[in-house]
Amino acid sequence: MKKMRFLRLPGLVILASMLAFNLPGSAQDIPDQATLKAHAPKMFRVLFTTTKGDFTLEVRREWSPAGADRLWQLVTTGFYTQNSLFRVQKGYVVQFGISDRKDVNYFWDRRPIPDEEVRTSNRRGTVAYARDGMNSRTTQLFINLKDNPKLDTVNFNGLRGFSPVGEITEGFSTIEALNGEYGFEPANHQDSVMTLGNRYLKIKFPGLDYILNARILE
Repeated sequence: MKKMRFLRLPGLVILASMLAFNLPGSAQDIPDQATLKAHAPKMFRVLFTTTKGDFTLEVRREWSPAGADRLWQLVTTGFYTQNSLFRVQKGYVVQFGISDRKDVNYFWDRRPIPDEEVRTSNRRGTVAYARDGMNSRTTQLFINLKDNPKLDTVNFNGLRGFSPVGEITEGFSTIEALNGEYGFEPANHQDSVMTLGNRYLKIKFPGLDYILNARILE
């Protein structure tokens, strides 16, 4: 599952000037060093509230220790607040994990986590990190909408498979209800979204759904 880097799009300077005012705030924070050293518990649950309803992700550290630690850090610092669900390919995957804030995106982008072996299959409902090549996982996740066993073993940019970090335990109907009219196309604009945030998406893809917030469940 590619976490792509794209060149700036034609006309981006003009669009940037259009979007450079009245940007909304968010609850996202730049983590301190203590947060970056935090380890996740063996299992924890995250409640995602979206524009279509709620879903719950159960994270299992034994499946992906580095991935679970990073996800704990991201959720506790509010990273997924106002995240777009920018890639919705019905019957395949849903992908998200780009902040509405440029500084937050580039903070995490410079701090990838190491690759890990695939310890459980990419079956329906499991969640894994998107990536480019080796050691490039940062913030982007995808949800498997069906059993995708090929993602366990596919050789992608010199690395074998995608390692799940958890699975959806409640609210799968919410995920299936997400707007999929744009399919993969918004993923081709990730570089612009990294820099300009959600206002870019709301101009280009106004029908996308969003994560309103995500929090750890007690």
